[in-house]
Amino acid sequence: MRQYCRSGEQRLASLTTFTDEARIALDTVSSRASDLLSPSLRLGVTGLSRAGKTVFISAFVHNLIHGGRLPLFEAQKSGRIARAFLEEQPDDAVPRFQYEDHIHALVDERIWPDSTRAISELRLTIEYESASGWNRMFSRGRLSVDIVDYPGEWLLDLPLLGKSYREFSHDAFELAELPVRADLSEAWRKLSGEIAADADADEMVARKLFEGFAAYLKAAKLDERALSTLPPGRFLMPGDLDGSPALTFAPLPNLGDGKARPGSLHAMMERRYEAYKTHVIKPFFREHIARLDRQIVLIDAMQALNSGAAAMLDLERALTEILACFRPGRGSFLTDLFTRRIDRILVAATKADHLHHESHDRLQAIVRRLTQRAAGRANLTGADVDVVAMAAVRATREGTVKQGRETLPVIIGTPLKGETIGGEIFDGKTETAIFPGDLPAKVDSVFEAGDAKNHRQDQDDPAIRIVRFRPPRLERTAEGVTLSLPHIRLDRALQFLIGDRLA
Repeated sequence: MRQYCRSGEQRLASLTTFTDEARIALDTVSSRASDLLSPSLRLGVTGLSRAGKTVFISAFVHNLIHGGRLPLFEAQKSGRIARAFLEEQPDDAVPRFQYEDHIHALVDERIWPDSTRAISELRLTIEYESASGWNRMFSRGRLSVDIVDYPGEWLLDLPLLGKSYREFSHDAFELAELPVRADLSEAWRKLSGEIAADADADEMVARKLFEGFAAYLKAAKLDERALSTLPPGRFLMPGDLDGSPALTFAPLPNLGDGKARPGSLHAMMERRYEAYKTHVIKPFFREHIARLDRQIVLIDAMQALNSGAAAMLDLERALTEILACFRPGRGSFLTDLFTRRIDRILVAATKADHLHHESHDRLQAIVRRLTQRAAGRANLTGADVDVVAMAAVRATREGTVKQGRETLPVIIGTPLKGETIGGEIFDGKTETAIFPGDLPAKVDSVFEAGDAKNHRQDQDDPAIRIVRFRPPRLERTAEGVTLSLPHIRLDRALQFLIGDRLA
């Protein structure tokens, strides 16, 4: 099975046409001209569902606007940031990221905001004093960060641009037959086997096949399996395309090498697949991905860890496909006038506040190994790639409890209403302390293929106990000023992503 995009210029050529590249170049030239007067940086924020994209962006902006505690973010630590504020975004056709609504949910209602369902954008402008006297003479000390929020599921569609419908179908069935997926895909595979690809096109048959395929993808995404490689992404998050013919298709088995008969089901599915690539995937790449300067990829590694080695291997496959379809590297002065490239990529394992800090190094080591393997296969030449274990909003604090003669490290927080621990159902108001468990000390053990045959661990003894907590109650000063959102290593993420641009 072809799991990854091709490398180098061949890979980029498979994603765009000459016309696409010309439009990208014109857009880049216009943007570079604007940057001479008002420097900007386009930061992509992506991740698979429930990885915490909305929370990350909200915390990113809130901490900069409110002067949060960011000791590893050098410009803030040294007092060189004069102010940070929101401005009107440059792209009028892209929905605005509703920062104010999300902060109201986090701070006032203490509920987690709704997840990313489509693309959105927000411009945060930072006024600062350069650390260099030379730069202070020639720079205005102003940087606009255009934050582009988009679902990682849509990014996983990009490899489809390099695949024919026949190749897509072959790969989809090969994935569906893996032990971790076989029972979930059984009904759809059985239905597909009963329908002849060369039969006359039938809208109701196409709809049944699509619904069966989409149901299998959605089941594979649930916490029990926590799988990540599930294209086409719009089948999981259709946005405004829900119900359109461009989404009403599915893979077909045993297509052979012959050309589809006109008027057949095969021809219908193939036409819709190509329409999906032309009208959905290509514009997404051209108008958003090809315009990025920096990128953060958020992953929920702990849910995959709890689901076993098969889920971790699938997360690695997904991360490889995501990284392989960025435009990495650094260009020359001339090439940068016409083409943007992503020169820094951060892979962040979220929800570190669900673990005691003693396990943070292990989580980061696991994600580093995951990223190194994925980045090596994706051939990210020229881009700086780093990893971090973080929590953009810290919902817990740490403590210890005595259990007999043993002292256990615990995390303390308010579980969401309906969460269950040891048979106790929480009301969303009661604070509790839990021992979250320990991550494996041996990094390689979580990727061992032998374990991948077992699609889940013993549910009575998971690697870590994942409990969803309410956002924290913010502290207030004696003067009644609400402090910024607490976090774990958000400052390190900021330093890597934008610190050099504020030097």
